[in-house]
Amino acid sequence: MTVTIEETKPESNAQTTRAHIIVLGNAKGGSGKSTTCMHVIVSLLSMGYRVGAIDLDGKQKTLGRYIENRQDFVTKMGIALPMPTLSVIVPSSKKNMDEAQSDERSRFVSALQNQVYGNDFVVVDCPGADSFIAKLGHSFADTLLTPMNDSFIDLDLLAKVDATTFEVERPSWYSEMVWEQRKRRALIDKHQIDWIVMRNRLSHTDAHNKRNIEGILAKLASRISFRSAAGFGERVIFRELFLKGLTVLDLKTKGVGVKMSMSHVAARQEIRKLIKTLRLPGVEERLDQI
Repeated sequence: MTVTIEETKPESNAQTTRAHIIVLGNAKGGSGKSTTCMHVIVSLLSMGYRVGAIDLDGKQKTLGRYIENRQDFVTKMGIALPMPTLSVIVPSSKKNMDEAQSDERSRFVSALQNQVYGNDFVVVDCPGADSFIAKLGHSFADTLLTPMNDSFIDLDLLAKVDATTFEVERPSWYSEMVWEQRKRRALIDKHQIDWIVMRNRLSHTDAHNKRNIEGILAKLASRISFRSAAGFGERVIFRELFLKGLTVLDLKTKGVGVKMSMSHVAARQEIRKLIKTLRLPGVEERLDQI
């Protein structure tokens, strides 16, 4: 069963234009996907946009917990921080595969219906696995952002690379899955999903390995049509902020209790650069607000 964006629209609603949907997806965990998700969300909130968040990995619930931690911190400290509206989709308890998929599809579409016509942007965090709900999430993307660690291990999930020549031999299953979802989406509503691969946890040295990966991604980008983005450097601060539900963008807020450092300033610049690279509708004119 194919579900279109228009089918999620309520019969009567004051808002007639739907939100731009940003999906974060990868073939594995540990790439900084949920951290990136939260920083994209708070960046958009800081610019005055209404933002919805949907965590499709309801079992692990990293994004959901991040946002819940934020709400707890706001309540405890008595400070005002912008908040997204959150929906979490837990895995179906139904044993039959068809029934389970129908159940998950129904709950995801319901969450979209509640979010997509009441916000300017909806950010969807997909599980890092080859699952039905992950594929479904990818198919709804207007913008697809795929964070990957700057390593050949993560690169292998995008393409098979010759160990001697570093030539791309063929796309991986994840790249093929994205390709299929892009084709399906184009047939449904003629929309072209904008796919960005983000090199995350970049080292601060110009290592030979780093340059090889950059060259391979450049070749792969032209072959399977994605854009490349520099992500976040390897910074402890990104991990430390999770328990408070904070992002680097929140540190300027009075009362958060975290002293700004040069590392924080550099991280803030990385976030601004990423948001600019995404080319989200109407956002560039507000970049000075983050």
